[in-house]
Amino acid sequence: MSGKSFIAELRVKPGRGPELIALQTELKQLVFEQEPDALVYELFQSDDDPDLFQVVATFRDDAAFDHHMQIDFHDRLVPPIIDCVNGEMTLRFYRSLG
Repeated sequence: MSGKSFIAELRVKPGRGPELIALQTELKQLVFEQEPDALVYELFQSDDDPDLFQVVATFRDDAAFDHHMQIDFHDRLVPPIIDCVNGEMTLRFYRSLG
């Protein structure tokens, strides 16, 4: 089975960028420490628009993604991350090919 990935686009509320970065940095560290089947978890900030961020994540398979969605720190960190977002977060899912 191919890997499961997502790309999330987040525009932060004015002045909330540092908070989002801190929360996402903690999330990334915990993902790499506790989720061996998370192959990629990265946060990117736009050079042209400092309030625009992308999160790119790849999991070995659907089971690894499901595990990520149910892990305890996900429930603790994601709600305050979403609270930093101005409007709706765009979330798209992808499959690895080849």
